[in-house]
Amino acid sequence: MNRAEKTEVIESLHKTFAESGSVILLNFKGVTVPEITDLRDRVRESQGGYAVVKNTLALRAAEGTPVDSIKEHFTGPTAIAFTAEDPVALAKILRDFVKAQEGVGFKVGVLDGKILSEGQVTELADLPSRDELLSKLLFLLNAPLTRLVTALQSPVRDLAVVLGQLEGKK
Repeated sequence: MNRAEKTEVIESLHKTFAESGSVILLNFKGVTVPEITDLRDRVRESQGGYAVVKNTLALRAAEGTPVDSIKEHFTGPTAIAFTAEDPVALAKILRDFVKAQEGVGFKVGVLDGKILSEGQVTELADLPSRDELLSKLLFLLNAPLTRLVTALQSPVRDLAVVLGQLEGKK
């Protein structure tokens, strides 16, 4: 890789680090190319990205971004997963991959400028997705209105039942 290519990689990665709300570092050993390709495809489907670059290039790209706070973790084989969309979806995909692959694990993560430990990244993956949370919120907002409508309709329904029973007796 010549100097121009390295500069291009650093600039691209710096832009990615600056724009991404979530960056997760993984260590990996003994993973095959088809397995990594499958992971890249799944990460891409969740509007994220996955890259493996030299640590020295990643450290230069991290300068002036939230990822700069975790620069001491760029040691050994390091993969970088990132997203600007849904960090929970990315964490879920990575957690499933980590569980399935021996020799792969979380190092650290950054979420909206806050450092996440390995355990916190796993906890992030256990959270419900954004869509699940929105549907629960909608249900909670809708439930009192549903109960109110049911309560308002109950006297009318009860009157209809009583009238039906009186008609049946005559």
